[in-house]
Amino acid sequence: MNVFSSVSVADRRILITGAARGIGAALARQLHARGAKVALLGLEAELLAEVAHECGDAPWRYCDVGDSAQVERVVATLVSELGGLDVVVANAGVARQLALLGGDPAVMEETLAVNVLGVYYTLRAAGPHMCHPDGYALIVSSLAAAVNLPLAGAYSASKAGAEALGNTLRNEIRHTGAKVGIAYFAELDTDMTTRGFGTAAARAILGRSTVSGVAPLGPAIDAVERAIARRKRKVVSPWWVALALPFRPIAQRAVDIALRRGVAQALEIARTEEAPFTTDQPSRPHRRERQS
Repeated sequence: MNVFSSVSVADRRILITGAARGIGAALARQLHARGAKVALLGLEAELLAEVAHECGDAPWRYCDVGDSAQVERVVATLVSELGGLDVVVANAGVARQLALLGGDPAVMEETLAVNVLGVYYTLRAAGPHMCHPDGYALIVSSLAAAVNLPLAGAYSASKAGAEALGNTLRNEIRHTGAKVGIAYFAELDTDMTTRGFGTAAARAILGRSTVSGVAPLGPAIDAVERAIARRKRKVVSPWWVALALPFRPIAQRAVDIALRRGVAQALEIARTEEAPFTTDQPSRPHRRERQS
């Protein structure tokens, strides 16, 4: 690996999941502008096609990351069209509020299907192609993996699971020369933040639209670009997330104290509120349906 390749994304072959909008779309555009070769997959075909066109007619495919067979097939196709793979960004994610007691278990199943199994299926399919001395996998986790909010149990559990997959994979592929990074973001200016916190139940807890305030997306995308160029172990945005991560118990206690007043009311609202997933999901069999 030459010195230039360690500080630039130019000519890197990069596969991005969840690339139709939000972090994935913005990252694809920026990496393309920096000279990378990107391939995109996601659920929203029209939006994906638009992003791909803006990225020099980059290869793209519809893909439900919760479907292992689809992921295997689509990743193999896109890697072939890229002519190989240097980086995979496991970014696809979904969120929906859930009262752990009395809420719909399908919300937990869907969230884990995308945010944990989807990451696993993506790494499993892409990993053999990027397990070389220039290879890099970046898993988009969240500050929610470390600090857990009421009604976000499904999301927090899934992002903690994604974090665990990244830490495990790092050790399992070290001998190949490939590296693994994990991204921890707070509330960024994306549709996921707007939709995830834009519920009556969330407002009942917070008394406002978000916990820490919406941070601009640009610095997060810049941080991811640097991480890919340098194959970094950790990415954070905003900057203060780096201070919260080493002090998880203290941060959790602060959240517990700050949010306790509105929780009971919010739970009652959440059990009946029609709050959709932050991205519409394809139909999948749920555990109860498989057993019946």
